[in-house]
Amino acid sequence: MLGLALALPDTVRTTFATFLEGGRGGAFLDEVRPHGFATAPLKNDFPNVFASVREVRELLRATACDVLICHGYKAHIFGRLAARRAGIPAVAVSRGWTSETRKVRAYEWFDRRHLQFMDHVVCVSEGQAAKVRKWCRVPANRMSVIRNSARLGAFENADPGARHRLLGFFPSVAAPPPLRSGFTNTAVSQVVVGAGRFSPEKGFGVLVEAACAIIGANPTAGVVLFGEGPLRGELERRVAELGLTGRVVLPGFRTDLDSLIGSADVVVLPSYTEGLPNVALEASAAGVPVVATAVGGTPEAIADHVNGFLVPPGQPAAIANKVCELLRDTRLRNSFGAAGRVRMRELFTFQAQAAAYLRLLNTLCSTPDSGRASLEVAAKHH
Repeated sequence: MLGLALALPDTVRTTFATFLEGGRGGAFLDEVRPHGFATAPLKNDFPNVFASVREVRELLRATACDVLICHGYKAHIFGRLAARRAGIPAVAVSRGWTSETRKVRAYEWFDRRHLQFMDHVVCVSEGQAAKVRKWCRVPANRMSVIRNSARLGAFENADPGARHRLLGFFPSVAAPPPLRSGFTNTAVSQVVVGAGRFSPEKGFGVLVEAACAIIGANPTAGVVLFGEGPLRGELERRVAELGLTGRVVLPGFRTDLDSLIGSADVVVLPSYTEGLPNVALEASAAGVPVVATAVGGTPEAIADHVNGFLVPPGQPAAIANKVCELLRDTRLRNSFGAAGRVRMRELFTFQAQAAAYLRLLNTLCSTPDSGRASLEVAAKHH
């Protein structure tokens, strides 16, 4: 959202509004403010539906907002109701559904049935658009595909200290971890990275299982899983059960993930479902080959045998085979990495995304491209 706002022209004024979500929304606004954008932390939230809708409506009127762009099922529903009362169009950005828990599945059920009432639905990939067409009854003239973008500038200059920090997550050989019988305690020199929310749909348990074969075939390999989420404890227990403590590490959430991804040898996305994964885009922008499951919009970012390998979801052996192939072949890693950078520059720039959004905003507001549209977009993160 921030990358899009920065890429839009000066004729577009952007205000970011978020639900607080236990402080997580406020952390996002803290990242936004230094860039000069107006922010609005919302005081009301579910189950105070009427108060939430009223607060958003008042914000839209106070900021003279022309279009409301909503991210997430809660924002879609509350935002549409508020936008109707303010007399402006509401756009839903459909990124995908996780089915993470029974509660989330219920919310997503409502979201799929609600999207048809939005003024427009933006899908982040062709894969997600296919799901929206199948499940949501959104008319074709009120739906478009505008892909996620990679922050290419963040990966142009390599951080010389990032590789050292990445290797520093692993214990030294002087204090070897209790590896499973058959594994060799040698220093880690090849690093496989996964990053994302530790929730069922992301498939990190599959990557932990694959790590056995990866490390067994490559004694100097280690796996780093960046992120947090409800499955963290389960993942840590499984790592210990497999005797991989110290070779599969979970350092948590990192603010320097950009540079750390760029220092990996291979990035793995073991997801069961995706809209268009930012990690795949950012790894490719950083010139790192990717092994990913062929789900959702991932094949639009990772072209099989071009900038990475695609494998079926839920198959640790398939992931391990492709990761091992890349770890064995430096030339192949370099080839995939170079192709990834080219692919990102050609297909996934924020400039292209901003141009597509500007065309949509001008259409929704009936504002000529040549005039100062003075559009304002309020983005609500769920």
